[in-house]
Amino acid sequence: MSWGTELWDQFDNLDKHTQWGIDFLEKYAKFVKERIEIEQNYAKQLRNLVKKYCPKRSPKDEEPRFTSCIAFFNILNELNDYAGQREVVAEEMGHRVYGELMRYSHDLKTERKMHLQEGRKAQQYLDMCWKQMDNSKKKFERECREAEKAQQSYERLDNDTNATKADVEKAKQQLNLRTHMADENKNEYAAQLQNFNGEQHKHYYIVIPQIYKQLQEMDERRTIKLSECYKGFADSERKVIPIISKCLEGMILAAKSVDEHRDSQLVIDCFKSGFEPPGDFPFEDYSQNIYRTISDGTISTPKQEGMRIDTKTTVGKAKGKLWLFGKKPKGPALEDFSHLPPEQRRKKLQQRIDELNRELQKETDQKDALIKMKDVYEKNPQMGDPSSLQPKLTETMSNMDRLRMEIHKNEAWLSEVEGKVAARSDRRHSSDINHLVTQGRESPEGSYTDDANQEVRGPPQQHAHSNEFDDEFEDDDPLPAIGHCKAIYPFDGHNEGTLAMKEGEILYIIEEDKGDGWTRARRHNGEEGYVPTSYIDVTLEKNSKGS
Repeated sequence: MSWGTELWDQFDNLDKHTQWGIDFLEKYAKFVKERIEIEQNYAKQLRNLVKKYCPKRSPKDEEPRFTSCIAFFNILNELNDYAGQREVVAEEMGHRVYGELMRYSHDLKTERKMHLQEGRKAQQYLDMCWKQMDNSKKKFERECREAEKAQQSYERLDNDTNATKADVEKAKQQLNLRTHMADENKNEYAAQLQNFNGEQHKHYYIVIPQIYKQLQEMDERRTIKLSECYKGFADSERKVIPIISKCLEGMILAAKSVDEHRDSQLVIDCFKSGFEPPGDFPFEDYSQNIYRTISDGTISTPKQEGMRIDTKTTVGKAKGKLWLFGKKPKGPALEDFSHLPPEQRRKKLQQRIDELNRELQKETDQKDALIKMKDVYEKNPQMGDPSSLQPKLTETMSNMDRLRMEIHKNEAWLSEVEGKVAARSDRRHSSDINHLVTQGRESPEGSYTDDANQEVRGPPQQHAHSNEFDDEFEDDDPLPAIGHCKAIYPFDGHNEGTLAMKEGEILYIIEEDKGDGWTRARRHNGEEGYVPTSYIDVTLEKNSKGS
């Protein structure tokens, strides 16, 4: 199967076919180029998608690291790697397929042009040989006709009796000349014919088969190149399949890493305040005013009225302090985070201490480096002036002292918070006891009768306190209770004028917080003092009782 033997007379069709082959090759190259653009745009869109949904958090952001969020971020990272593999596919196709096709197409055009030029030159040479042979043939034919005419003229004069001998002789010479020229043209024509036949045989059996063979080999190489590019096109993507599979496996592992129990615990750690749930409210017996008999001469009634007027204003002032049961009041953040619940305060303080320790370590490393550099300068003065480092060293030492003070201060606050949390956990079992005691003290009549030395809040008996010296002891009467409170945290009360209290203890409020953070309270046994407002849960009442 050879084009040289089978298609010896199809030069024009082979010209068209080889041109079609190159056009098809370039068409496939265009297809590969568009596929590369699709892969690049796909990878770019994937990266933009990942960038859009990636968390834009600062290093100090304290967003809870829920496992579902971490898994999603891991999936985004895997998708970003997947986008990178699509870029690898595009790059491999561009280098191995498209670039190779464009180079080969250029070489193919050059080779085809050379072979076709050789074929045309061979055809032109054969046409030239044919023209020479045809010219000699026509010349030989023309000389033969002239010789025949000279033969007829000679015979006519030779048979004519009236013709002179000179005319006959001249006609004979002309005949001989024409016959000689015809013989020469005959020999020339025979030589040209023999030469043309040889060239024609060489053209169709040697030159043209060789040229067509080269065109056939060129076309077959083009076909092989297309086959290789088809394979390379698929291999470009098959190479990245293992990495893409790992990316997909990473997404599956990220999905499996989601832990609902851990996320629930993180919610607790994030929002836990450290407070105890509010206890039961004590029974408030408003019927005691029915049984109380107060003389017109006493000043207790004005005290009651004055108290009522005060409570109208104090209730409004104290509403903002009951944030445990409602919205937390918004205010400026304090340095010691005392505006936060205990648990959140502890976490914030611990985070600040860790940050300060990292800054202190940096300053320490910088100080060591400056000291080493200073030693080098002292030993080798030509390298630098040691005194030039002293300001920076002094500044570093000052920063270290400042950081140590900050750490010490925050550690003190942290110890205070942790001590309160530990004390609260140690006394947690006592809250139930206090709860039962509070319930047990309440008698059916509304009086607290748990202890003999505790204040009786029930309706006072008329004969128990009525005497003629009431007016003389007016100044010694205790202040009326304007509400009650429950201790959220224990308070030692070592300072003079303060009142110690236990966690969960119920106290009476006799003077509200005036803005200095202290509330005046009284125990059931009559002991009075100031307690921190932030340590108690206050409930103010419109009617005074327990005075």
